[in-house]
Amino acid sequence: MAIQSLGVGSGLALDDLVKQLLESERKPKYDRLDQREEKLEAVISGLGALKSKMDDFKDTVNALRKESQLGQRSATAYHPGGSSSDDEDGANTGAFSAEASNSAVTGSYKIAITQLASGSRLETASAASGGFTSSSDVVSNTAGSMTFKVGSDSFDINVTAGMTLQQLRNAVNNASENFGVTASIINTGTADGGAKLVFSSEKTGAGNDLVIVNNDDIADLQRVSTTDSSETATYLAPAVGNEAKNAKATIDGIEVESTTNKFENVIENVSFDAKALSSKDANGVFEESTLKIGYDSDGVEKLVRDFVDNYNALIDEMKTLTKYGASELEEDGPLAGDFMARDIRTGLANIVASSVPGSELGSLFQLGVSFDREGKLQITANDEYGIGSGEDLLKGALDDHFDEVGKLFTDEESGIASRIYDYLHEYTTFGGLLRSREDSYKDQREEIYTERERLDLQMMDFEQNLRKKYLGLDMTVARLNQTRNAMIASLSSMGG
Repeated sequence: MAIQSLGVGSGLALDDLVKQLLESERKPKYDRLDQREEKLEAVISGLGALKSKMDDFKDTVNALRKESQLGQRSATAYHPGGSSSDDEDGANTGAFSAEASNSAVTGSYKIAITQLASGSRLETASAASGGFTSSSDVVSNTAGSMTFKVGSDSFDINVTAGMTLQQLRNAVNNASENFGVTASIINTGTADGGAKLVFSSEKTGAGNDLVIVNNDDIADLQRVSTTDSSETATYLAPAVGNEAKNAKATIDGIEVESTTNKFENVIENVSFDAKALSSKDANGVFEESTLKIGYDSDGVEKLVRDFVDNYNALIDEMKTLTKYGASELEEDGPLAGDFMARDIRTGLANIVASSVPGSELGSLFQLGVSFDREGKLQITANDEYGIGSGEDLLKGALDDHFDEVGKLFTDEESGIASRIYDYLHEYTTFGGLLRSREDSYKDQREEIYTERERLDLQMMDFEQNLRKKYLGLDMTVARLNQTRNAMIASLSSMGG
């Protein structure tokens, strides 16, 4: 309940006095809450930053702990003229590009693409031979239907009486179940040639010629179909060279074929896509490209270097968060002296430095990865221990012990990446140690909000009590003033 302004009756600055007393009571308490909240906010922010960096590092080790990432094979095609699939545009300029699975055997193969897979192509007769003179010619004066099919794929077209050649083309191209047949009209520009309706199928492979069935055996539709309803007659047929074909290649002189332009497992666990015919030499002989299947050393090296970089990024973040200010002018980090951050760093270092019995290399040190004086990882360029630089050790391990490099990280019991991932998961997963601690600080922050609301109510009660107290003083002084004024007035009148 509002209380009237103080000091009106007495003339004393009682309202200012109440405000000063209220502020002197209020400020220390609110300051303590603000300081606690500020510290909690800093810790929560620090834990969030730490968790974010740990998640980033966990993504890195997650890739390293998978054998599929570290056992990859490279498939590089070297084409005549010097281009390769490792070139910026080599995959587009060569006759083929290739991929190899982790199970592929390393080796070298001579490959030439001698024929590309294609679908069949049909065209109607010329006008002089009973075909069409223009795209507006009527296809059939009788309604019927046609079925377009290749193997088990098919779709139907309803032909209405009076449908034109152009309308039939559009009906084919717009059919909802069309599996890859394109109809087009070519105007020859001559009276004898007229307009030709051309059907092209995307279904490649020998024996996959497009079949167009004249379902109702309508005479007019024989001009645009390949067979009758019993599929015994022959009307349209692919011209020589326009039949559906297999792709063909030679591998070390051995002829191979594929129904598509993708050759899969012709070389075990290797696939290659034919993109163009191989070039020919001066004698008209197809020139061979060299396909080399090897270890993907570059890809694994990048994963190792990413591991070093992201480990160091995490260590740097921890140092920033846990540092003590060098002077009173420099603030401490939000997690200065934090036991959990210290334990995480120690735990990671112990795993990184541990031995890996499951790999012949034994440890990351044999891979060229070592600690520097700041506790960060490095791959040295100089020989500091008389056994070669870190760069030399890394290259040697990738060249001579490729599979053992993978085991350093992926071994289920002692692999570095496997153990680090599990270690980080305990902290960063939902309900993990770091997240639980972060939630605890957030609960404390909520308690401060509650305390501040409670303090607001206390200050309101305190202010009311002060005003009630000084209101009595104000009224007492006011009455004394009135009495004094009355006495002065009375004495003045007696003296007059």
